[in-house]
Amino acid sequence: MISRVISATPYGFNGQIIEVEGDMSKGLPSLQIVGMGNKAIDESRDRVRSAIKNSSLDFPKGKIIINLAPAELPKDGSHFDLPIALSILCISGALNQSDVSNAVFAGELALDGSLRPIRSAIITAEVAKNQKIKSVYVPAQNAEQAALVTGIDVFPVENLKSLFLHLKKEKIIKPIDRSLIKNISLNHKNTPTIDDIYGQEQAKRAIQIAVAGRHNILLSGPPGSGKTMLAKSLKNLLPALSEDEIVEVTKLHSLGEHTIINNPIVDRPFRSPHHTASRASIIGGGSKVQPGEISLAHRGVLFLDELLEYPRTVLESLRQPLEDHEITVSRANGKFNFPANFLLVATMNPCPCGFLGDPEKTCICSQNQILNYQKRLSGPLLDRIDLTVSVSRVPHEKLLNNKMSTKSQQETFLSEIHKAYSIQRDRYKCSYKYNNDISSNNVDKITSISESAKTFLTNAARKLDLSTRSYFKVIKVSRTIADLEGSTSIEIPHIAESLQYRQINIG
Repeated sequence: MISRVISATPYGFNGQIIEVEGDMSKGLPSLQIVGMGNKAIDESRDRVRSAIKNSSLDFPKGKIIINLAPAELPKDGSHFDLPIALSILCISGALNQSDVSNAVFAGELALDGSLRPIRSAIITAEVAKNQKIKSVYVPAQNAEQAALVTGIDVFPVENLKSLFLHLKKEKIIKPIDRSLIKNISLNHKNTPTIDDIYGQEQAKRAIQIAVAGRHNILLSGPPGSGKTMLAKSLKNLLPALSEDEIVEVTKLHSLGEHTIINNPIVDRPFRSPHHTASRASIIGGGSKVQPGEISLAHRGVLFLDELLEYPRTVLESLRQPLEDHEITVSRANGKFNFPANFLLVATMNPCPCGFLGDPEKTCICSQNQILNYQKRLSGPLLDRIDLTVSVSRVPHEKLLNNKMSTKSQQETFLSEIHKAYSIQRDRYKCSYKYNNDISSNNVDKITSISESAKTFLTNAARKLDLSTRSYFKVIKVSRTIADLEGSTSIEIPHIAESLQYRQINIG
């Protein structure tokens, strides 16, 4: 008799259905697992044997072969423990094949038969839905994450024995109630807000525009001018994720984090990798292909502090994701696509010492040092940054004279950003598309530009020698500025403000 139990495994950003087949024949008692499994799967033999025995169930005496199909697909992880155990119970006669039909099972077994949490339970649920399978059984700790996928019943399983009794219809496990799902937050509550920053009105305005239209921004200035604080204040201006975005972000973090994510993630990610991070950790990859920082920042922010301290190879690898909003990682065992639609926020010093252009402190760098330093940021990458802002130091005598305004600038920004989001949502008929996402060939179809503004932009583009990409980026930023003001069309003041952020000389 051949038993078949359905499971799933992550494969890149998506999942793959896996059939766990079991067969028993006469011979010396043994358990062999085939089908391109890794070390964790090979060791499941001992975990499954002990879990079945300690669940007061009989482990069959015979030669047992478990096959994980399709056999040519490499498989990784301990979540096959549960379907392997159920397959063995089916061939022993303890369960019928009909008991495990039309359901997907995943879970790591402890030696006492209890279930431990697994990675990517949400992908297991998504695969089940795509295969039109209505029931998903996962460890109880992962049930809330799996329940993000609607249209299926997610059953939280505490241990193998309780699942066995449920399948025998002796003690029913109720599917999880989605109304009781708890959420976790990635963002810290002690981050600065716009109200905590004195002065820097132009930089604050640029931050507001960047958030409202999802435009990449670069803050350049001397040390201690507040660049990092400005960048971190952006975190508190981000809106909550939509339902579709929650699923995407949770999937990526369940694949990429070292700790197992059990709950849905509702806040937009804010990733800030150190400049010593490797290229693979930024864009994704490794021996076991995982999403990198740019994918973990999907639908959120990738913050690169001291941009020019990153290796040039790392910076240049950002060019394609910034354009396509996804990354393809090619390895010998396959090609994996991960989404990477992030808002890039970067800071940099204008020179090695940091004081180029500072009115109070003289720069000590030679012209050659300055040129070599700024050349680390290539023209094509700079061209993909929508807003470039020079941040000057606040005078010392004004630092302690910051009188709090009666009206919160944070609340004003949030209100205006919310209105801009509403306008974009109505324009694009989508809750997660922004002005920066418009393709260049659709700019003239979607955005409304007055004739005087077109003439002004054409003359400015000719004088500033703007590239085609920069030309369209000016229009997109102008559209965001118009949305913040509630204007239906782009006018000359919107174009003029957008142009001041297209600085060619970042020093």
